[in-house]
Amino acid sequence: MFSKIEVFRGCLVALLLPTILRSVMSSEDLISVDYEIFGRVQGVFFRKYTQAEGKKLGLVGWVRNTPAGTVQGQLQGPRSKVQQMQEWLKSTGSPKSRITKAEFENEKAIGNLEHSSFKVVH
Repeated sequence: MFSKIEVFRGCLVALLLPTILRSVMSSEDLISVDYEIFGRVQGVFFRKYTQAEGKKLGLVGWVRNTPAGTVQGQLQGPRSKVQQMQEWLKSTGSPKSRITKAEFENEKAIGNLEHSSFKVVH
């Protein structure tokens, strides 16, 4: 049999564990960065693949086509994951895309995520 104190400790640990894990996982800085991708990036499912890769990495933000034929968006999340996504945007993209240039600007540290998911904006 467990004593009341042991049961209480177990409940307390179970209640605090998500908070503890979040604090360990969020010890990395959250950042936000805007991007624009040039090349053959429209009509090749670039937005769909970008959204899927962003979600896979646990990022939030958005992606859209521009009238100029580029793709623009914003990424938010832990610095290392945003950097992984930046590399993906520079070098991988969708299977039929041809990326000629990737620009990233307005990088800033943020206290909280400003988006709730990764969306394709029309």
